Amino acid sequence: MANQNAKGLKRLINACIFSVAGFKATWTHEEAFRQEVILFVVATPIAIWLGQSTIEKLLLIGSIVLVMLVELLNSAVEAVVDRVGFEHHELSGRAKDIGSAAVMMSLAWAATTWALILL
Repeated sequence: MANQNAKGLKRLINACIFSVAGFKATWTHEEAFRQEVILFVVATPIAIWLGQSTIEKLLLIGSIVLVMLVELLNSAVEAVVDRVGFEHHELSGRAKDIGSAAVMMSLAWAATTWALILL
C-alpha cells in the first residue's frame, strides 16, 4: 500500500516504483502487451527511417504508444473486474468488452495513421 503521507521527492520516487511494478505486472500477465511492446520496438526504427518530418515520426511512434497506453488501462480494468469475482455478471462482461473495444479503436487509429502517412 502506498505511503499516504509521502510528500515531495519521496512521493515521486514511490510513484516511479509503483509504475515500474505496474509495467512488470502487465508484461508478466498480459500477452497482448508483450506483443504491442514488440510492435513498438520494431515500428520505432521504421518510423524514424520512413517519417519525412519530425511530426510524421512523432505521429507514427505516438500511435503505437497510444495502443500500449490503452492496453495498460484495459489490463487494469480487467484486473479489477477479476478481483471482484469470476462469476458471470453482465456489468463485468460489459466493462471488459468496453476495454477491449478501446484497444481495438487505438489499433485502428494506429493503422490509419501509418497508412495515411506512408501511402
